[in-house]
Amino acid sequence: MPPRLQQLRQLERLAGRPGAFQFARHVQQSTKKHASVAPHASFPGAPAASKKSGLARMPTSSVLRSYLITSMSSSPPLLAACFAVLRRMLDSRSALMNVERNPVLNWLLKTTFYAQFCAGSTRKEVQTSTSAAKTDMGYDGIILEFALEVLDGEGGPETADSATTAAEIETWRTGMLESVWMAAPGDFIGLKWSGLGKYALQLLKEKRDPTPLMERAITEACEAAAAKKVLLLPGAEEEVSNAGIEKWTRSMQERYNRNGPGNAIMYTTYQCYLKSAHAKLAKDLAAAQEGGYTLGVKLVRGAYLNSEPRHLIWDTVEETHKNYDALAACLLKRQYGPGLQPLEGASSDKFPQIDLVLATHNHDSVRKAQAIRNEQAARGEERVKLAYAQLQGMADEISCELVQVAEQAADKALDAPRVFKCMTWGTTAECLNFLLRRAAENKDAAARTVDTRKAMAKELWRRTRGLVGLA
Repeated sequence: MPPRLQQLRQLERLAGRPGAFQFARHVQQSTKKHASVAPHASFPGAPAASKKSGLARMPTSSVLRSYLITSMSSSPPLLAACFAVLRRMLDSRSALMNVERNPVLNWLLKTTFYAQFCAGSTRKEVQTSTSAAKTDMGYDGIILEFALEVLDGEGGPETADSATTAAEIETWRTGMLESVWMAAPGDFIGLKWSGLGKYALQLLKEKRDPTPLMERAITEACEAAAAKKVLLLPGAEEEVSNAGIEKWTRSMQERYNRNGPGNAIMYTTYQCYLKSAHAKLAKDLAAAQEGGYTLGVKLVRGAYLNSEPRHLIWDTVEETHKNYDALAACLLKRQYGPGLQPLEGASSDKFPQIDLVLATHNHDSVRKAQAIRNEQAARGEERVKLAYAQLQGMADEISCELVQVAEQAADKALDAPRVFKCMTWGTTAECLNFLLRRAAENKDAAARTVDTRKAMAKELWRRTRGLVGLA
């Protein structure tokens, strides 16, 4: 067989013949004996498969890098080995192994993992990355997040007036203001309340208010964001501190979300793998209705599966999927239903104004949401302000197909989805530490990269066929 034909046959195998890519999901235990990633249909309104691929807008170098990294991350042994090496680099005191002091090592990491998942370490790098995301890829905006980590159990207990507490607050304040400066109106800023420091984390766990110094930093960041019309997405964390997080976030929603639907500045994140997610959402909906403000909602599945008390989480991944999709449907339709009941004593006839972010890498959930949106568009109904969000370097096949749907929506009288990419910024060491912490919190998330690996392999195969005139 000629070498070129051999290469084509190899890429064809990589691209995925029927049944070639069957990998188990392990995000949560499945009730099925063999839970695999099933082939999925396109989104409602998506172009036919014979037309141009949504991934065609990605540079070949990015497609190839995504394929290689997702191939590694979908193999547990390779992923574990890679994380071990990266952790050793980040923890080493040797100049040779220091990613910030060794230029060769820095270049290697910057052109692989860092380039895949992070936006840059300087204003120029970040703005170049965000501009490419919007101009070249067609995304409506970005979610910019400073790679700041404050971990429970590291260091001794702090006090409100300690020098360490003040320094941690200042780091958070300057990082937030820099993020707002780099973001454009309509973009989001991701934030962690625990990023204000170890003492802030202690306050959150105890459901206590922020200190005056923290309050000033929070107000300054929120005022800067509101003045620029940049939106704020506080992330949910482990359940032990979520009650405090929700308390701090709710007070900011009451202050900054009073300009009507479509203009919410502050959002709250709800983790749908928690059995309590619907009750939390019902409580906040009732508070928003009574308080007369728009509730900003970010819906996620959750990222602390390995550290949460098991009784708080749904038993199977199917139950989590069902919970996510049921809550999303109620929010999109602005009506209570089987998945979301009003708070006891609250009216089921009145649903408060909401702005919604569906942050998910699940193709089926996005497809269901778009079907609802298209039905509403066809009937001429008013729709909630909605943004889809995926992480940079992950689920690009979903993001790109949504962009493609948006480009064709006007001609088909369909809903035009708004697509955002979450991009982390900071030094190489800061960002890799951030990513490693996220991976440690949700080790089984690697299984979700299988769909992306398959999509990148098929895109490489499509481009290879084009080069030899077989497209």
